Order: sequence, then structure tokens, then C-alpha cells
Amino acid sequence: MSHVGVPRGTVRKRRSLALLTAGVLTIPALAGCSSDSEGTSRGVPQDIAPAARDRVADGSTVNWAVDAMPTTLNAFQADADSATTKITGALLPTLFPMDAAGQPKLNPDYLESAKIIEREPKQVVLYKLNQQAVWSDGREIGAPDFVAQWRALSGKDSAFWTARNAGYERIEKIERGADDLQVRVTFAKPYADWRSLFSPLYPKEITGKPDTFNDGARTALKNTAGPFQLKSVSKAKGTVTLTRNPRWWGDKAKLDTLVFRAVAPEDRTKALADGTVHITDVDATTADRIALALRDGSNGQPLTHGPGADLTPAAALRSWALAHGSDEEQAEIAQAAREKNRKAVAAYGAEQKALRGYAVRKSLEPAYTQLALNGESGPLADDRVRRAVARALDRQELAETVLKPLGLPAKPLGSHLALAGQPGYKDGSGALGDQNTKEAQALLADAGWTQGGAAEKPKDTKAGSEAEKKDADDKKDAEKESTEKTGAEEKKTDKDEEQAEKKADKTDKDEEKADRADDSAASRAEGLYIVGQDDKPGAGPVQAPDASTATHVLAPSQAAAAQSLALLRQSSAVSAVSEDSATAEAASKAAAQDKATAQDKQPGGAAGAYAPLGTAAPAPASVKGPLGKDGKTLTLRFVLPSGPGSQSLRGVGDRIAAMLEKIGIGTEITKVPDESYFKDHIASGDYDLALYSWPATAYPATDGRPIYAKPEPATDGSLLVEQNYTRVGTDHIDQLFDQAVAELDEKAARELMKQADARIWAAAGSIPLFQRPQLVAVDKKLANVGAFGFAAPRYQDIGFTDRQAAGSPADRKK
Repeated sequence: MSHVGVPRGTVRKRRSLALLTAGVLTIPALAGCSSDSEGTSRGVPQDIAPAARDRVADGSTVNWAVDAMPTTLNAFQADADSATTKITGALLPTLFPMDAAGQPKLNPDYLESAKIIEREPKQVVLYKLNQQAVWSDGREIGAPDFVAQWRALSGKDSAFWTARNAGYERIEKIERGADDLQVRVTFAKPYADWRSLFSPLYPKEITGKPDTFNDGARTALKNTAGPFQLKSVSKAKGTVTLTRNPRWWGDKAKLDTLVFRAVAPEDRTKALADGTVHITDVDATTADRIALALRDGSNGQPLTHGPGADLTPAAALRSWALAHGSDEEQAEIAQAAREKNRKAVAAYGAEQKALRGYAVRKSLEPAYTQLALNGESGPLADDRVRRAVARALDRQELAETVLKPLGLPAKPLGSHLALAGQPGYKDGSGALGDQNTKEAQALLADAGWTQGGAAEKPKDTKAGSEAEKKDADDKKDAEKESTEKTGAEEKKTDKDEEQAEKKADKTDKDEEKADRADDSAASRAEGLYIVGQDDKPGAGPVQAPDASTATHVLAPSQAAAAQSLALLRQSSAVSAVSEDSATAEAASKAAAQDKATAQDKQPGGAAGAYAPLGTAAPAPASVKGPLGKDGKTLTLRFVLPSGPGSQSLRGVGDRIAAMLEKIGIGTEITKVPDESYFKDHIASGDYDLALYSWPATAYPATDGRPIYAKPEPATDGSLLVEQNYTRVGTDHIDQLFDQAVAELDEKAARELMKQADARIWAAAGSIPLFQRPQLVAVDKKLANVGAFGFAAPRYQDIGFTDRQAAGSPADRKK
């Protein structure tokens, strides 16, 4: 989410929320394991229009769009978001930013060196600071700043409201080295990810006291140490304005002013056309409009898209005739409609002309989208059902659906803990197995989900119940009474009873038919239909009513609404995943055994997926009828966001639902507002299936553990899940993370992470789909900015290559 943006400690939760609300969530396919070995997998390069600094003009202002005003400028608080990250990146020290390959790289603006100087008896890291590095008040950056931040984030003082303490809690002490520019950090426990610490680094004036840390840093940063400094924060204007830092000792910032402006995703096309922003993330629709604008500008042809582009000659002639006809009332209506259309065409054309000044920079965002399977309760508590879901997915098809139209490499992601191009990346999906419909059906059969199972009585229904015994006693009494009657009376009684029974049967059937009609009418009124549950066998989909009266947004189902909406209010336990079958070999053997066990069983296809009215019914499933067990059908609640920026995500969700239907799993799709999607559904566990994203990290042992750690029961009976919103984990996975985070040999630590990834795949709680696309619209005259991929921006290098463009805003719009 976030990236949809997006993990360290509880910050992971915050960053995923930022990803989700950004509206750029997308998804793809499970083609199995391509077995990329470390070092052979290549990531997609960044696209930032690179230019040497001597080609970039000095001066000017650039507006950079963010989703919303940051609620805090303290990156270590739980409500910090992607805007916080962008702004603090230009204001504060980052000691080891990620480079283009997704590796932490020493930042020479702040450090001369930083390395482990002792391993025994304890790990000691020595930082040698850049001699010119100072805060904006002129004080040198030094050990007191490191000490204050450690104490604030160590977790030992609850007065500091911090969202994470990973790594800081392992520090035993911080001391001054040989001089004031040396900082000696001693760890009580070995910590492999020590480079993740002290980034961003805040001055001691902020981290030294709870009041300034908790409240003061939310809206102001008086003391900074970056190429820019904070000038103002205006909630009324929705802007955070930075100006060049006069005390900056590194390469001088090319821009005079950098403004981060809050612009909602749906308003960004207009903002670009108006020239109120120069840099903004965009969705595929806006990217297409910019591409069309560039094409149309080069060929000089009239627009063949936009308002009125689909108007046929016949319709145009009819409109003209009505506007100039003798019927004055009809003519007035037609003239008004033509004028409205003329204005819309003119506005669209003006926007397209303005959009020619932008280019869309493309790369893959350092974040990946996954299908999450909630293993806390219900059918997905059974790992066989989760594995069946995973093996039903064609991840390659899903990846191509999202990435191929954008001209980006469409390859499924093979790791939970690294992205393609990062050190340590290896496709571990072989631990789960390739996409295989037959084996997915066999897994479901082995779990007891069979065709006709929905019609079976629940196992707890026993013969000889009190009701049945009473019926038997009543029958005996009736028989005894009937023997005392004459033959004629018996015949009359039998005849009367037979007629009464027929009449009752007819009444029941009429009521049942009426109920079905009411249910069907209610469904149509809601704008939904249930796949496979039409009124008549073999009938087509329910016809959509008038579009003006249909409601196309799905309300949460009663089952979903009944779930707890509070984070950490979970049930008592998570289904344990078998520790002995986590390796690829064991997973393959288990799949083969499942297939053999269910060889003679024919699982049925499940209906029950909700879709908007008017949507064509999907192709017939490859199995007959719904799967069920103990009188219940196999239907999963699939939660998706309903916002305008989530169309691509919903499209992927529809494809996944169709894939699951082929193996007999029904999906009840529930569309919820973007703002409540993560908090009220993902974090609280109110879903069976969901799509959301996690950010890339250079420190998987630290940042990955809270996401995949085995949930533990709390003292009050709730379940502590940290950021493991699938509620699926094992002790062995936890042990591998613990070993890796304490392993100071980088190669050995990566091997441990590969083992952990294989076991996460085998547990089938999270199915990585693909790396998210990154589309950034940028003024064509701007250099060194765009789709950065893994790398952090170098804000001091951003600027205009055109000397005139670096002048006034009016000049830049020409």
C-alpha cells in the first residue's frame, strides 16, 4: 500500500496505508518458478532524464504534487506518510540511501566512513562524519544527535510516541570517538542491518525531549541539515515550501524553491494542464492522455478522442436538425446540449495542448502487490485451501494485464523479501508450485470440499434427535388411533389428509417462488448479481435495470459487517502451517500426494461471485456445480477498494475471481471506500482475500519480520499480528529472521532470507504478484527527476535544462 509507499516495525503499517491510498495498486500472475539465481535478475532502470549539473540552470521554482498535506514531519511517528518521506528527504540527513540497485550506499555528504570495527565480544560501529556537516543553525552534526535519537527510539521511555524501535533497542551505548566527528556505537546484540539506523537523523533539539518529539516536529523543523530548509507550511494553500539552504556544504541546490503541493489523484490532469504542478505521479489514464497529446501535436491532425469523438455523422446531423428545427422547445434543448459539448471539446483540446509540455517517466516502483489470504478463520485457515487458491492463479496473465500495456517488463515477482535487481533476489515460488488447475482441485478435494458437499448435512446433525423421536411417537399414536376407526372412516381420513398435504405443498412452493422473486428483485435493485445463481438453470445473466436507478457500489456483506473492525481484536489462534513441508521438495511431494488422493474426485465449480449489473457472465467453469462441505458452499469474501484510482486493481480482482471459479471457489466481492480499505478491513482482518502492497527494503531481516512473523495470543485473548495481516506464520520462519538479523556476514544473511522466503511461499498466506508500475508526469524541461525506481532523489540536482524555463511561470507555460 504504497506504497501504495511502504516497512519498519509499525512504520510498515503506516507506509502500506500510504501505498493503498495512492490509488496505484496493481497486480499479476503465478507462472511458477523461473529460478532466477542471485545476480542474474535485472531490475528496470530508473527514468529521470539525467543531466550533468553544468547543464542545469540555477534558479526557479518547482511544484511537486503529493496526495495530501503531511500530518507530521516526524518520520518516526505512526501517521507519517509518503509526503513526510519526500519532504524530510530534502531536509534531513540520510546516512545510507538506497541506490539504483536497491542497496544501501554511504552518503558522502554526511559520512566519510562507517564500518564495523569490532565483532567480539560485542559489535561496534564507528561513524566518521563529514567535517563540513552542520545543522542550519551552524552547530556541527555529532554524537549528541545520535544519542538523543537512540534514547527516543529505543523503546525504554514510553513518553516518546514512536512507531518503531527496530535496531535501536539493540544498542548498548553511544560514545564520542577520537574526536567530535567520530561516533562509536556499541550493540548489546549483533545487528546486521545497522545501516538502517539514524536515517533520517533529527537534531537533538527535536529528539531530546518528548514534547518536541511528539508535538513540535509535527508541523515545524527549525533546525535541518539538507540542501533545502523549511520555509513554511500552509494548510490553507495545501503547500509545504522549501528554500535553498544557505549553510549547505554540498553541491548547491539548483532550484531556489521546491514546493510540495497537495493534489488529489483525480485532479492531477487539470493541475498539469494549468501548470500548477510540474511533477506528479499519474495513473494509466492520465499517462495515455499525455501520450495522445504528444502524438496529436506532432501530426497536426484533429483530435479523434475526448468529448464528442464518438459522435457519428448521423447523430451529428440529427443534433443540427433539432437545433434548427421548428419545435422551439426541442431546439432550445438541442442548442444547449451542443453548446455544452462545444465548451467541453474546447476545454479538452486546450488541456491536450498544455499536456504536450510533459513527458511520462516510467519505471517499476520499489514496492510489490500481493494477494493476501487471511488464514485466521474460515476455509483459508486450512493451508490446503490457501495452496489451492495460489495454484489456481495465472500470475503471468495478471502481470501482463497491468504492466504490458505500459511497456514495462511483465514478469511475476518471485520473492517476498527482495525485488528483481536487488542483491539476494531469487525466485522462491517453487516451494509452493507452478500454476496447476488439476492439482488445485485435488487440494480442495483433500480438504473435504467436494461437488455436492453444499447439500450434505452438517457433521454435528445426528440421527435420533429429540425431534425425530417425537415424530416417531406421534406416528405410533396416530396408528393406534386409526385402528379403532371403521374402514370407511379410515378412507375418508386418508383422503382428507392427502388433499390437505397437497394444498400445503402448493402453498409452500408459492411462498418459495415469491421469496426467490423478492431476493432477485432486491439483488437487481442493489446493482448486483450472483454468478451461477440465476433464477433458472441455464439462463443468462440477470438483466440490468435502467442505469439511472441501479446502484453499482457493493455494500459489505452481512458476514463481513459482523467481523471485528478493531486492529488486534482477533480470535484466539491462527492455523499453524506445517513446518515439515516448507521446502520446495516437500511441497512438490505433498502436491503429488494430494493429486493421487483426489484422483477419482471431481470438484465442482462454485458460483457466488458478485459483479456489477450489466457485466457479462463469465465463461462456464471447468467443473460442475459449487464445491461445498458440511452443507456450506466454498465462498470467499474478496475486499477491493472502490475509488477512481483503483480501476486497475479491481480489474485484477475480477480476473482472480474468474480463475478461482474454475476450481470451484466462489468469491463475494465487496467494494469499500479507499479511506477505510486498509484500516477497517486489512488491518482488522475483515476479509478473506485482499490486494495491497508492501514497499521494497534494503533490510529484509528487520523490515520483513513484522510482516511475516507468527501472530501470538495476547494476555487479553486477542491476537497480536504486528503487520502480518494474513495471520499466517510459523516458528521456523521467525527463527530464520532472528538468525539473519544477527548474522554479520552479508552473504550468509541473504541465504537465510532465501530460506525464509521459501517457507513463506509454502505457507501460502501471501502471494506476490508483481512489482508496481511507477508513472510520473514531469515537465519536459526538467532534469534529474521522474521515476526513480529504487534510488532516493538527489534534490540538489533537480532543475530546468532550459535557461528560459528557469525563469517565470509564464515563460515555462509557453
